[in-house]
Amino acid sequence: MSVPFWAWIATIGAFLVVMAFDFYLVARNPRDPSMRESTIWVTCYVALAILFGLGVLAVAGPQYGGEFFAGWITEYSLSVDNLFIFVLIMSRFAVPRQYRQKVLLIGIVLALILRGIFIALGAEAITRFDWMFYLFGAFLIYTAWKLIRHSDEEVEFNENRVLRTVRRIVPSTKEYHGAALTTRIDGRKLVTPMLIVMVAIGTTDLLFAVDSIPAIFGLTQESYLVFTANAFALMGLRQLFFLIGGLLDRLVYLSKGLAVILAFIGCKLIFEAMHHHGVAWAPEVPILASLGVIVGTLAITTVASLAKSRKDEAAAAADATTTTANDGDDPTEEVPEASSSKSAG
Repeated sequence: MSVPFWAWIATIGAFLVVMAFDFYLVARNPRDPSMRESTIWVTCYVALAILFGLGVLAVAGPQYGGEFFAGWITEYSLSVDNLFIFVLIMSRFAVPRQYRQKVLLIGIVLALILRGIFIALGAEAITRFDWMFYLFGAFLIYTAWKLIRHSDEEVEFNENRVLRTVRRIVPSTKEYHGAALTTRIDGRKLVTPMLIVMVAIGTTDLLFAVDSIPAIFGLTQESYLVFTANAFALMGLRQLFFLIGGLLDRLVYLSKGLAVILAFIGCKLIFEAMHHHGVAWAPEVPILASLGVIVGTLAITTVASLAKSRKDEAAAAADATTTTANDGDDPTEEVPEASSSKSAG
């Protein structure tokens, strides 16, 4: 897929314009967005991604169009999983509700920049060293195994090395000062927790990209498609945070579904590497088959998760009703005196 330099510039410029407009709206009116507003924004971002994918399909053909859609859906799904950690970070740093949008937006911009660097390095590594396919494939299968093994454990947020270094080197306040990133106290310039939490969001997302970037390289080796799929997945993440924040706890099988997808892509990468090295029996997995597996797994995961959540809620309601009924029958209740006298007579 040949992408001219001007197309790269135009694409990055378009993303910057959209995110600048997004930042303007957030800075103008800091608050928690309503469900309706979040739904509209998420729908717009999804529609933009679909239109872009259809444009790739029309210009470059169904192969590359399918690769974009498979990569975007995979990255979007992995980004939803990241929201669990974002919720923990927001709680850990006690971010005021009216500033959570700004924190997410700046953190996501930082994550997009870091991912762009990571994508460039990954593309160069794959171009120079085709054995990296084996390494990426094995890593994805290992990640899938870890997801399955630890899917029932409670997720915790641990500060990464970058965040610990920033905390140690940069003097900071303990209190927020509105939306300001820095402040002056007794003539000394200090950073606020607002900057620290933005670094936490951005660098934590990069740690998650350690598995998501190899995953998308297993679906397409086109750097342009890898970058745009990641950009579209991250751009709508802020609104998605507010839209499905209450739904996250109900997606109980999400990690298992993502494990299946990562294991599938890992095997695909290894088969692809074997095929390139002349192993005749190594199968080639067409991109439409990959797209079908990804979409099908996510659909089954979502339906099964919501069904289990409804079943658990019904069981909890039944237990509560039973408990209430039992509490109404107090065995220690005193017998009325008149009845006692009648029985004695």
